[in-house]
Parts: sequence; C-alpha cells; structure tokens
Amino acid sequence: MAAQPAPALGARTTKATKTTVRPGDRIFLGLSRGSGILLLVIMAAIAVFLTVRAAHALSVDEGNFLTTFDWKANADPPVFGIAVLAFGTVVSSLIAMVLAVPVAVGIALFISHYAPRRLAAPLSYVIDLLAAVPSIVYGLWGALFLVPHLGGLYGWLDEYFGWTGVLAYHGGAARSLFTIGILLAIMILPIVTSVSREVFLQAPKMHEEAALALGATRWEVIRTAVLPFGRSGVISASMLGLGRALGETMAVATVLSPSFLISTSLLDPGGGTFAQNIASSFKESGETGKDALIASGLVLFVLTLLVNGAARMIIARRKEFS
Repeated sequence: MAAQPAPALGARTTKATKTTVRPGDRIFLGLSRGSGILLLVIMAAIAVFLTVRAAHALSVDEGNFLTTFDWKANADPPVFGIAVLAFGTVVSSLIAMVLAVPVAVGIALFISHYAPRRLAAPLSYVIDLLAAVPSIVYGLWGALFLVPHLGGLYGWLDEYFGWTGVLAYHGGAARSLFTIGILLAIMILPIVTSVSREVFLQAPKMHEEAALALGATRWEVIRTAVLPFGRSGVISASMLGLGRALGETMAVATVLSPSFLISTSLLDPGGGTFAQNIASSFKESGETGKDALIASGLVLFVLTLLVNGAARMIIARRKEFS
C-alpha cells in the first residue's frame, strides 16, 4: 500500500481542534467584562447627575452661561457665566504643557539612554516620588516660596517682552495665571517623565543597535529609532498630565488671586479656573449656587472628555509607531 504524502508546510487542517475553557478563565472573563460595563455605567451616572443639576441652574440664570464674566450665582436673580473660568483653565494648562513636556521628554531620554545605571536608578526613584506628593504641598510651596521669588523673572519678562502686552508686568504679587502655569508644570512634570521614560525603555534594542552599526550617533539613534517608537506614548503621557492640570484644585486655590476679569497680560494677578472656583465657592453657596458650580463642573467634565478623545484620535493615526 502506497504511503500518503505528507501535507505541505503551512497547509490548514480540516479537522477542528476542540479547546476546553477552564472555570478560572470564565470567571476572569466575566469579571473583566463586568468591570468594563460598570465603568461605563458610572460614567453615564455622573454625566446624568451633572446634566440634571446643571439644567436647573441654567434655567434660572439671567446671564449668558458661556460669555458672562460675573459669578453671582447666589444673587437674586442669579447671574453667572464661565467665560473667565474657561479662559483661566485653558490658558494655565497650556502654559504648563509648554513648560513641562519638553523638559519631561529630555529628562526621560537622559534617564533611559544617557545616564549611567548608578545615576538612573535613584533619579527615577526621585521622579516617581515627586509624582506622589499631595497637591496641597505644592500649593503651600508655591504660595510661600514660588510667588515671592518670581518678581525678578516677571521684571525680566516685562523688560524684554512687555511690548507684546501679553507679558507686561504692572507690579504686585505674582499670583497670576502665569504663576499657576509654572506651578502646574512642576506638578505634571513627574507624571509625564515617568510614563515617557517607560515608553523609551521599550524601544526595540535591535533598531538602536542597527542604527549604531550603520554609524549613527547617539542623538541620531534617538531621533530615528527611539522617538518615533515612543511618540504615541509621549502623547498619552502629555494628555495624562494635561488632565491633572485641567482639574487641579488645591494648589491653584492656594496660589491664585481670583477675580472675574480677563487681563491682556498673563502676569497680572487675577483670573480663575473651574476647579479653583468650585473649591472656594462651594461652602457658602446656596442651592442655586451649588447647581451653578455643578454646571461649571459639567463643562470641565466635557472638556476633559474632549481632550482624551483628541489624544485617542492622534494616537490612532500613528498606529505604526505603537
């Protein structure tokens, strides 16, 4: 009887293989699926609660909620708007991102590719430790140390860039949106650094060694092999830091001198943010005032969702580097 020829390499078998699902796998699948569904339910419940309470506040508001500069939610009739709060939140967060992200990426690259192991390990530990410092500690440090020592920097900015109007300094305590931006940059620096460092450490070593074998310098290796691989991770780390900057409360409330005015100069005292206004106004607010604060919280909630959605879209467009 002639022997049957062996099947070709890579040929599919027609006989289905029966797999047995263990009870532990079923339990883990159920818990994972339930956790995801529970998270969606919690998010939906938060959105419904904020929307219902915000609708009541907006129904009695005598001003335009989006463009009014005043916040007199406890007056009769109530007049309040988020123009100043939205401006202060976005501007201070953008200042923090501009100052923190380049420095954080540089520190992450130094730890992952330049520093010797004896220095990289303790430096990484210090960075991770800074990320765990409570925000009120940063706020006290900012109020007692940072604000009194920013006069020289503000004077220098006014001397060389005051002609722009945006960096004009007219004296007074440095309790401005620019100071808040510096403080928020210091606060989000450890978060962005830690995540970026871990991403850079995951860059394929074969790519780096291949670039070195072709005669590339250390910077050329980082530019061609490390940064493209870690780009999506850096974006994710930046959005994580931006989320903290947008919602930071106690540090901002401790340092900022709030006022419902929008100044052309970022160095002038005044301004406000959503989280700071909620923290400072909630205690003395009545029923309508609390609903107005919840309405501003809803705007911050939506703004955070939009930021994270934009980050997801940016990362999705760069899947080849993921």
